[in-house]
Amino acid sequence: MHVAPVGGTAVQDYVALAEIELCGELIIAASAAHEERLSLQSIDEVLRVAEERDASASRR
Repeated sequence: MHVAPVGGTAVQDYVALAEIELCGELIIAASAAHEERLSLQSIDEVLRVAEERDASASRR
């Protein structure tokens, strides 16, 4: 068995970490919805779709 050294050489995948965080936020939102389905608008809010769209537009 190979274990990564403790000296801080582990590589972090920031995209994967961000995806995991967003999935967690979706799970929390779905749990809070109590038996109701999340609307597409609610999902977009949780995933901050509008914020990303605005940020992308301002970079152009």
